[in-house]
Amino acid sequence: MPASKVQRWIDLLAALLGHRMPVTFKQLARDVPAYLADGSGAADEPSPTLKRMFERDKAELLGLGVPIVSIGEEGSDESAYTLRTKEFYLPYLGIVSARGIVRPTTVDHYGYRSLATLAFEPDELEVIVEGARRAAQVGDPVLAEEARNAVRKLAFDLPLGATDGPGGAVIAKPRPRADSRTLATLGDALFRRKRVTFRYQAMGAAAGAERSAEPYGLFFVSGHWYLAARDVEKGALRNFRVSRIDAAVVNKTKGGTTDYEIPASFSLREHAQSRQAWEIGDGDAFEAVVEFTGVSGAVRAAAALGRADESNASHRRFQVRRADSFARWLFSFAGDATPIAPPSLVSEYAAITSTTRAVYAP
Repeated sequence: MPASKVQRWIDLLAALLGHRMPVTFKQLARDVPAYLADGSGAADEPSPTLKRMFERDKAELLGLGVPIVSIGEEGSDESAYTLRTKEFYLPYLGIVSARGIVRPTTVDHYGYRSLATLAFEPDELEVIVEGARRAAQVGDPVLAEEARNAVRKLAFDLPLGATDGPGGAVIAKPRPRADSRTLATLGDALFRRKRVTFRYQAMGAAAGAERSAEPYGLFFVSGHWYLAARDVEKGALRNFRVSRIDAAVVNKTKGGTTDYEIPASFSLREHAQSRQAWEIGDGDAFEAVVEFTGVSGAVRAAAALGRADESNASHRRFQVRRADSFARWLFSFAGDATPIAPPSLVSEYAAITSTTRAVYAP
């Protein structure tokens, strides 16, 4: 951004903050030298060209979140403008201690006297700082710099040491995104009804495996793109997460003909509608039996997702393709939903329970 524009913006903001009442552009221009110096008007009379420059500056500042308020007909000579200080400046920051709120030194002039004080509990402040630290470790240099800047700004008002926090945080890797080129390749294969081959990294597999599939549709659910396709080798409909697909190639033989037909009974809308994470996968489905003992609304809503078990009123049956995802979902109910069968799911749930206890053990 040109230095001249930055200077012009600073002068404009200073002029607006220096007036308690709304002012016209002509009044503002007296405090913004750039609005009086294009050689097309009198020394104290801004020209229409400079008025248009002001309108562009105002629009850009509004886009950046600066709450400049226009009063009157937009763009007319009678229009007035104001910038309310209590909406522009951040509040003073304090921290709650055993002796009350530790407040920063305040300024009792200009617009600062109207600012409120926002007080943090020590644990709230620790969460904010820890969040900034983790954001800085994600790997994005721009995000890291913004996170550090945010913590430095907090330290201006907060007591010395208030932003110190424990280190050694464990950062989870961001979820991989679907490659746009892979999506384009799959879309082309779907449009032309051609088989596609690709290397697929299944959940829990040590290495990827070659797959051949006939695409039935692409759908987006739970933050991921999926390919609904007939697995040629297994002869069954499967869902492949696109972010795990690599080196997708469309069949080039007999380019003018189709390789398959999508069954008339298949509906992508119905197939993708209300899919749960444990239902989406390329593995074989199995039936899970879960005992629900809680009575909260969340537990009842979860139980309603399964089918009734005629042998036990507290048991529900689910079709599951991903045992790990289903076990984590059950674990979130803190013992109110426990897997009964099959043994592999029971073992998965027990492993998650054991690992979690180890993390929070004294």
